[in-house]
Amino acid sequence: MQLDTTELTPVINRLKRASGQLAAATRLEDGRDCKDVVTQLAAVSKALDRAGFAMISSGLEQCMAEGGNAMDKKDLEKLFLALA
Repeated sequence: MQLDTTELTPVINRLKRASGQLAAATRLEDGRDCKDVVTQLAAVSKALDRAGFAMISSGLEQCMAEGGNAMDKKDLEKLFLALA
């Protein structure tokens, strides 16, 4: 299924923010506090999960608009479980 790129703009922005946070978290040699790094890693993880769920949600919405022929229930379930 090909998702509408205009609907993916918020997802792409979220992924870019997560990428920046991950890059900052990997700079451990700068003497950053462990608590700050772990907090940042948790934020990255949550951002990635939300981006994935947003993509699945958009896909589900698109499937319903197309009459449900684009993806079946089992495929959508697999996508949700991949993020769990």
